[in-house]
Amino acid sequence: MKIGIVCYPTFGGSGIVATELGKALADKGHEVHFVAYRQPVRLNDQVNNIVFHEVRVADYPLFEYPPYELSLACKLLDVVKYEMLDLLHVHYAIPHAYVAYLTKQMLAEEGTHIPVVTTLHGTDITLVGKSPALTPAVNFSINHSNVVTAVSCHLREETLNFFSIRKEIKVIPNFIDFDLHNYTFDKDLHKHYAPNREKIMIHISNFRPVKRVADVIRVFVKVREKMAVKLLMVGDGPQREVAEYLCRDLGCSDDVKFLGKTQDVSRLLAISDLFVLPSEKESFGLVALEAMAAGIPVVSSNTGGLAHVNINGVTGYTSKVGDVVKMSNDSISLLSDKGKYNEFAQNALLAAKEYDICEILPLYEAVYLEALETIK
Repeated sequence: MKIGIVCYPTFGGSGIVATELGKALADKGHEVHFVAYRQPVRLNDQVNNIVFHEVRVADYPLFEYPPYELSLACKLLDVVKYEMLDLLHVHYAIPHAYVAYLTKQMLAEEGTHIPVVTTLHGTDITLVGKSPALTPAVNFSINHSNVVTAVSCHLREETLNFFSIRKEIKVIPNFIDFDLHNYTFDKDLHKHYAPNREKIMIHISNFRPVKRVADVIRVFVKVREKMAVKLLMVGDGPQREVAEYLCRDLGCSDDVKFLGKTQDVSRLLAISDLFVLPSEKESFGLVALEAMAAGIPVVSSNTGGLAHVNINGVTGYTSKVGDVVKMSNDSISLLSDKGKYNEFAQNALLAAKEYDICEILPLYEAVYLEALETIK
């Protein structure tokens, strides 16, 4: 198949899922065309069966904000026509499914019919889509997609409860491609961040308010009172300064490293001992799954789909959102008990293997075939 994938090329989970799905499809012989305003962060230099099409947003003097949606629709029209794509797979209802519908209508005027598969990731539903002004557009976009998927049962139920959806929503969970991750322990890297063999806690996110990065710092400080430990903060976003200033106020800056955005996530996970994710909302929790694939127990909130990924008392511990005390005690419990830690680490790896891309990729291929049937 010739598949067009539309995504945000960001550090967040949806862009990572879209990119790794496309790479896996290309490895199976499908021709994959990525359409985005910037090359996705994990696309790297892979060229076999992959083409990237950049959406260039024109800077018109008339507009205070350049019309990304119009530029995307025109680019999609061009790519579908001249690359002769079989289908479009768009990640996010708003604006991508909405733009895909416009593209479909323009193509239909010319006698070309292309199905659209829409994948809901969470932010498009739980945050953006719940704005009253956008609700009609979300309803329209989902209902006019040929096939709709969601990354967790929780997200599907939330979508059906909040919006007026007439379409079936299929659940296809996020996944981990073990072949793309090198979790080999790097002794020198570990010594760099933990010169005295301290335990290493790690947090990875886009540092938006919903990730509650201040809670990560507060959990770390309480653990630090009981043992020698370091904290790696990976990613960037609007709450980074808040977290940095909090570290200074709490006197722990020397033991916390803010590393910004990096594609070296696997190497950092491989040297870490515990992953902390206290998010207010997580439709799935892809980054927790990546940590588990490295054999790292997870201490997290129990929100959304995250509770199904991080199994409480098995792969780590979950707590109510904002319960810094319990998260701290759970972290101390794991890091101070070698036997328990090893058991949880092994459980985390085994649980992550259930989400191997080899298990998930056929589900998407089946959805694509179903979507193609809808236009015959």
